[in-house]
Parts: sequence; C-alpha cells; structure tokens
Amino acid sequence: MKKRYRFLILLLVAGICLAFLYPTVRWYFFTPRDEQNLALGSREQIRDYARQTAGFEMEALIAAGRTGGALPEGMEYLVGEARKSYRRTKRPVPEIWDAEAVLRAFSRSDVQAFVEAHYRDRILKVKNYQQNAVQLGLDLSGGLSIVLQADMESLRTKFNSQYGRNPTAEEQNILMTQALEALNNRIDRFGLSEPVIRRQGSDQIYVEIPGTADPERIRSIIMGKGGLSFHIVDEEASMAFENSLREHPGLIPDEEGNLPAGIVAPDVLVLGTYEKDNYGLDSWTGYAAVKRQVGLDGNHVQNATVTRDELANTPAVSFELDSEGGELFWNFTSENVGKRLAIVLDNRIKSMARINQPLRSRVQISGSLSGEEANNIALTLRTAALPVELEVSSQQSIGPSMGADTITRGLYALLGGLGAVMVFMLLYYRSAGFNAIVAQILNIYLMFSILSAFNFTLTLPSIAGFILTIGMAVDANVIIFERMKEELRLGKSRAAAVDAGFDKAFWAIMDSNITTVIAALFLSKLGTGPIQGFAVSLAIGVFSSVFTALFVSRLMFDFGTDVMKNKKLTVSWLIKQGKEA
Repeated sequence: MKKRYRFLILLLVAGICLAFLYPTVRWYFFTPRDEQNLALGSREQIRDYARQTAGFEMEALIAAGRTGGALPEGMEYLVGEARKSYRRTKRPVPEIWDAEAVLRAFSRSDVQAFVEAHYRDRILKVKNYQQNAVQLGLDLSGGLSIVLQADMESLRTKFNSQYGRNPTAEEQNILMTQALEALNNRIDRFGLSEPVIRRQGSDQIYVEIPGTADPERIRSIIMGKGGLSFHIVDEEASMAFENSLREHPGLIPDEEGNLPAGIVAPDVLVLGTYEKDNYGLDSWTGYAAVKRQVGLDGNHVQNATVTRDELANTPAVSFELDSEGGELFWNFTSENVGKRLAIVLDNRIKSMARINQPLRSRVQISGSLSGEEANNIALTLRTAALPVELEVSSQQSIGPSMGADTITRGLYALLGGLGAVMVFMLLYYRSAGFNAIVAQILNIYLMFSILSAFNFTLTLPSIAGFILTIGMAVDANVIIFERMKEELRLGKSRAAAVDAGFDKAFWAIMDSNITTVIAALFLSKLGTGPIQGFAVSLAIGVFSSVFTALFVSRLMFDFGTDVMKNKKLTVSWLIKQGKEA
C-alpha cells in the first residue's frame, strides 16, 4: 500500500478516535462543576431548573423593557432569534438591541419558551457528554447502592390470571434468578461496568453501580417494572369514553385503567397514552381503551432494532419473538387483522400500530414514526420486560474503595513507569526509539478512545489490562529493532533493513498477540466481573498495539526514508550504517 493511502488511513483512524474521545475530554476537563451538578440530576430536575431560570430571566427582561434599559447580561443569545423574527415578519430591524427591541420581536409565551429551550438544550447536551464519557468504577469513584424489591403481589395476580393459581416457592425462585440475569445483561453487557449484582433474601436484589450518582442510570436499568404487554385497541370503547369525558370532565380511570361500571365493558381498560417530551420524559397525550386480555407478554421479546419501512421509506421498529411467543402472536394477530395494537408498559400506552397481516416470530411496527420515536419503542421492547416486577426499595451513594491519595500515587506510578520505558527506548535505540515512543502515545490514545466509544467503565483490573498491553507493544518494537540490527550487520541499506526488519518480525509479533487474544477470549467467557473486564481491556489493547507497532511505526520509518531522504538508520550505539540504497 502506498504511503499516501496509509497516511490517510492513519488520519481517518485518529479523527474517528478523537470523535469517540471528545465526550470524555469535554466532560472531565471542560465542563464547569456547576453544570456537571445540573447534568447529573434527573430530567425532572433539569426541567424544573430550565423553567425556573426562564421565569427569572423573563422577569428581568420585562422589567428592563419597561424602563427602556439594556438587554440583561447573559441574554445576548436572544438577539439572533429576534433578528430572524423581524426579518420573517418584514419589519425594520432595530439598530440598537435593547430589552424593548427584543420583546417586540416575540410574544411573551414565545420568548419564554425560547429562553427555556436555551437552558434545556445546554444542560441536556452536557448530560449527553456525561452519558457517553468513560465512567469510573466503584474502586475509583464510588457509585450507587440500590436495593430492588420484587412485587410478589403483582406476580401472584399475574399467575392467577394466567394459570388460576399462585406461584410456588420454586417458581418464584426461578423468576428471581431470571430477573437477576436480565439485570446483569443490561448493566454489564460488555463486562467492563464492574457492577455488583446479587440476591438479597428471597424477594430482593442488591445492585452496586459504579459512576456518579445519576438517577437516569437507575431508570435505564430498571426501565419498566416488568409490565410490558400487547393489547388490542377497542375503538368503540375509546369513543364511548371520550363522550363520557366531555359530559363528566372529572371522570379519570385509576392507575390500573379501571372505570366505574357502566361506562365501558368489563373486559376493557382505559389507559393513558404517552409520548416523550423535549426533556425525554413521558408526557400524557390522552386516553385510549384497550382489551383487558393480554395478547402477548413482553417476556417473549428477544430483541428489537430500528429499521426502515421499505415501502414508505420511514423509520420502523422490528422485534423478534421466541418460538412460543411467535405461535401465540400468530394466533393473536390472525384474529385481529385491521385492528390497532397497543404496546403497554406499566399501564402506559407507549405506541399504537395497525395490524396489516398475521405476524409470527419477526414483527415490524411502522407508520408515521420519527427516528426518535422508533428508538424509544425499540428501547422499550428490548429492555422493559422483566420476569417479575421490581421497584426501588432503597438507594444511597457509596464512596470509592480506594482513597484519593492511593489513586494519585497509583497514577504517578503508572506515568513514572511509562516515562521510564520511553526514556530507555530513546537512549538504547536512539532515533528509532523515538518512533517507538510516538507509537506508544498513539497506542494509549487509541485504547482510551475505544474505551470511550463503548462507554466502558475504567476500573483497576481494566487499567491493569491496558498497562500489560503497553508493555507488549514495547516488546513488538524491540523485536522489530533487533531484527533491523541483524540486517544492518549484514551491510544492508536503511530501506532494505527496515523492510526486512518488519517482514521477519511480523509473524513473531502476530503469534504472541494471537495467543494473548485467545487467552483473553477464554477469560472473558469463563470469568465474571473484574476478570472479564481485565480480559476485554487486554484484547482491546492487543489490537491497538499491533496496529501502532506494525502500521504506524512502519509508516514513520518509510516517511524518513522516502520523504526526508534519510540514508542512515540509527537503531544502536554500536552499529554504524551509512550505506545508500
């Protein structure tokens, strides 16, 4: 491959890694502490902050407008939107932008909504950085301690409706074990979150989640208490309820969807319909009546992804069912072709779609869905169903198991070790050692970029895996340089020595790294918790170190030979080489 193409590949990889690493750098180094505290709050708290701040700023803006004063400090962002408003309505644009000029551009409700959106978008953007940044493990930063309580009363009700009896103790134990496994898959899909998840008693699950105490992380884990189901929408009952609601505005169904007798049929539930608002919160949009009979339980859903409707070219949601669920859903949809299907999560209707044909194991939900709505539905289907409903019984923050002083000393030891290795490479291999140093720095950059890309959690075992691969990357450079020495002793030129050094060292490097990857695969499959985290980080480091040692380092040597026109290869104090190619 030509050097130009290899250089472009290197730039592309570096650019992609920079994009992956950006949220981590932005969150930890360029986000003020007060904004971090706001972003770590729940979305309800962010909503309250944005609305309260918008109210205060509106009062200041109106007061300044009444007295003809200047625009309050910090509200200059309104000028751009006000200028657009003047131009849109074909009014003369003011030369001086004071408070009165800005207020004339909007109605009061519009300007307040714009101010609220300004603060909402800013904090939600910071929150997105936090969610996509590298998280620190329990041993480094502490985290959350949560006790989840199983709702056994709801479980007994569910069993009575399906089987006409209460669950046995053995069945309860099996369902709790399945819930434990489901939670573990949600929290630690890649083995680098390092959670602590264990049974506590007969009906509780204890969870420790590393990272900052962000309530949104809890919601993402126990999203939905387990009540995911599919129901048929009863159009006639929906219309009857709407007519009754006009006559009796105070007529509201209870939390289970029940109404006083006589308004709708006994086999009908009236549930609220919800959509995500600008804060990502469920916003009530109305009511719909559904059949009380559950057409399909959410536990049969195995996977859900966002796809495209080939006919309408719009976002759609596809989900897969297990064999039992596929048979049940085929019978259910065959009987209800042309009717609307409601996806119900914890007695809230999340989405409704029309059944166009009988469906079996693979189902597609399409219609007038936006990309965000499709993502929300897929997330609901993929993560909501639990074999038993869980509720947060208690929650508290826990401190790091290692003190700040210990972490600081460990960091100094890490940097000191890396510095010593780099100094040795530079002194022993001279200018060739500089290539190794650049490759090592890029290797660290790549590893942390991958860590950030997959939102992994940084813990001591994962750090140990990375440190090990850094040492292995140095070994690869040592093998290459020693091969180059042998070629120079034979009297070969710089270009010939570089080519032979990399070619002859290639399989030695690949053999050692392949065996390491095999060991890492076995550790990741057979190990759990810290062992799995160490194995995955080790595998990541192997791939990045091989790339930097064989690709980046080779590119630097070729650049010196062909572009800088260097004739000498300085790889040792003892070997003098100056023969031209």
